[in-house]
Amino acid sequence: MTAGVAPVGSVLRKWRQRRGLSQLDLACEAEISTRHLSFLETGRSAPSREMLLRLADRLDAPLRERNALLLAAGYAPLYSEKPLSDPALVELRRELAGYPSGGSAPSSAAGRGCEVAVPFRIHTNLGLLSFLSMTTVF
Repeated sequence: MTAGVAPVGSVLRKWRQRRGLSQLDLACEAEISTRHLSFLETGRSAPSREMLLRLADRLDAPLRERNALLLAAGYAPLYSEKPLSDPALVELRRELAGYPSGGSAPSSAAGRGCEVAVPFRIHTNLGLLSFLSMTTVF
């Protein structure tokens, strides 16, 4: 465990509780025993990368949180992040800029073949988009 990173078991427990699942519910969803899940949450067992990704999938954890889980267990992150200023996201920025000022706009956008989370709000008095999160996760 590196400095500033919570133990993987604590992160798993936090997400399980956030989703309102019991250990039994999550264990059944992930097709593992409740004892094994308990051991993972308490740190008595170290999860494999595949197990972490399976649990994260069953917990419907966002990609950024899946990376945090992997890091907490000592694995490299799987999903990359890019700032919105990245040249690869020019088309996305152009599309978002096309929403009318003061109109209804989605709270996130998605691109082809990848997951993109770009929360933003429209300032009606300025007529421009204000990005709340300056990163996207693929």
